[in-house]
Amino acid sequence: MSVPVVISSAGAELAGDLVVPGDARAIVVFAHGSGSSRHSLRNRAVAELLQDNGFATLLLDLLTEDEDRRTTELRFDIPLLADRVVTAVEQIGDQMVVRGLPIGLFGASTGAAAALIAAARDSSVRAVVSRGGRPDLAGSALADVRAPTLLIVGELDQQVLELNQQAAQLITAPMHIEVVAGASHLFEEPGTLEHVARLATSWFDEHLIA
Repeated sequence: MSVPVVISSAGAELAGDLVVPGDARAIVVFAHGSGSSRHSLRNRAVAELLQDNGFATLLLDLLTEDEDRRTTELRFDIPLLADRVVTAVEQIGDQMVVRGLPIGLFGASTGAAAALIAAARDSSVRAVVSRGGRPDLAGSALADVRAPTLLIVGELDQQVLELNQQAAQLITAPMHIEVVAGASHLFEEPGTLEHVARLATSWFDEHLIA
């Protein structure tokens, strides 16, 4: 079933879409990247495969429409975005339909940094996946991440790949970088996004359910 939810964070009302398949085994909260939203077709494609494999998903706007319309600066305010991911993790656990389920985070672009900071601050986060993310923007928080972390980067996205490799050296939790052959930053090439979804599902299966 799909349930509209609102996450309240420091006076902001953040809209989210919670989908809970029957006999859900865990929940994955999505942290979208700069300029994106819960309507992201790429993240929804990943979420659908997760749902098919027994994962509840929360796709959440980390900024209100008014905030996003007034200024683009907030899209790169990583501490603010991280605070909102932490709040979402806390509040979604109060939803009856997912209460008690293990929690994972899926971040894209700047949302990956926010997800990693949230994981460093909240020990209830048990696994993290980044798609084309900027984990380097999480800074010193990377050393405090305890959740197993998968960094997925496109082979053709060389600058972001280098930033991921640098960030990986600071992550002390179990982690892996997966380079998707023939993929650019947005994974627009045929079959690449489906591959990302399979990788994410396998990682959450191994580290969130076990």
